[in-house]
Amino acid sequence: MEIISWTRFITDTLGQYFEFIPICPEVEIGLPIPREPMHLFGSAETPRLLTIKTGIDYTERMSTWAEKKLKKLEKENLCGFIFKSRSPSSGIGSVKVYTPSGGVTKTGKGLFGGAFIKHFPLIPVEDDGRLHNPRFRENFIERMFVLKRWQKLKKKGASMKGLIDFHTDHKLLIMAHSPKHYSLLGSLIANTQKNKRENLLSEYIRNLMEGLKLIATVKKNTNALQHIQGYFKKHLTSDEKQELRGTIESYHKEFIPLVVPVTLLNHYVRKYNISYLKRQYYLKPHPVELMLRNHV
Repeated sequence: MEIISWTRFITDTLGQYFEFIPICPEVEIGLPIPREPMHLFGSAETPRLLTIKTGIDYTERMSTWAEKKLKKLEKENLCGFIFKSRSPSSGIGSVKVYTPSGGVTKTGKGLFGGAFIKHFPLIPVEDDGRLHNPRFRENFIERMFVLKRWQKLKKKGASMKGLIDFHTDHKLLIMAHSPKHYSLLGSLIANTQKNKRENLLSEYIRNLMEGLKLIATVKKNTNALQHIQGYFKKHLTSDEKQELRGTIESYHKEFIPLVVPVTLLNHYVRKYNISYLKRQYYLKPHPVELMLRNHV
């Protein structure tokens, strides 16, 4: 997507499903518009935020504001956060850190961006530059919808039955991202009686979001698609089996996008009324209007 169309995608399309909270750290600490440009100086681990020409140090002011802002954001039930790429305040990676002589030592994180990640380790984050990549975009938005469903589960009380149902609904989605986390989360659910409820919930969502952060590659998606294919052994006709195998193989060879085999599978799920697959979010991880799987 071009920048202008991506901006409209966020505000017009994605905005139908999420409420946005605009934040500009520089404005919120009292700096004017326009203002003198700033850079990070010193070490990547503990950089200072200084203006380029006058050398005014805004580190303490930014850090104090960020601490208070993050406390306020705890009440907002955030599902995700989009940061400004390479910003000395809001960047979450590849932010240049300069030496006093003007050279670049390393790259780090912006003061607010870095503090946010530490404070909210489970919340999906991305910078606006990486979101132009279709795979990063689909992964980020998919994780936001998962977290939104998790928050809904927690609001209802998150009973053990509710957790098991949640896990069952997301099994194939987890498989497509990380077979390792698929096994790990399955073990957690299998031993619900051995863990305290709060510890179990905390361990489950931590591992879930960690696993989903891994990109669902063509290879891993193909594995999930073939796994789903196995549920139709007793239902599909010979022609339908051949069509499905061919469609999955075409995706595996990257001739067609993921939306094609998924659409065909959803058709067969409805046609043959496969109840287990009807509930799988892998086949409907986000609204079709977002068209995210048309490009991966």
